[in-house]
Amino acid sequence: MLAAGRRKLLKTIDQGRVVAAIREAERRTSGEVRVSVSPFFWGSVRRVAERAFERMGMTATKERNGILFFIVPARRRFTVLGDEGIHARVGQDFWEALAVALSEHFRKGEFTEGLVRAIEGAGEKLAEHFPYDAASDVNELSDEIDFSHSRKK
Repeated sequence: MLAAGRRKLLKTIDQGRVVAAIREAERRTSGEVRVSVSPFFWGSVRRVAERAFERMGMTATKERNGILFFIVPARRRFTVLGDEGIHARVGQDFWEALAVALSEHFRKGEFTEGLVRAIEGAGEKLAEHFPYDAASDVNELSDEIDFSHSRKK
């Protein structure tokens, strides 16, 4: 059943385009961008996103500059979380503007397009505050979309 659910989510989101957007964004910054796609569940999307943030090691980046896009396509819901390093530099207005832009695409069912545009916007801000340094940068987190979900029952 898990494989069938994952295939359905993959049809909703073009994994190749999203991963390419993450890699392109991270070419200009030491920051990290992750995307996690969840199957349908009841309850708080934000709480599950916060658990995913921890589970995925987002707080373990050297400069605390990771951004997570946590998506629940079946509910047309998402949460964008930024670690303390990036949040301190961009403030709440940035997250709200990013959420509005993402919402516009999601309302139309344009999950891939919304994610790609949001990742590009996040990448620009990360590059502004955490520019890429070829001598010291390492890809601290996977660029692949996360489909594993360990929710507390």
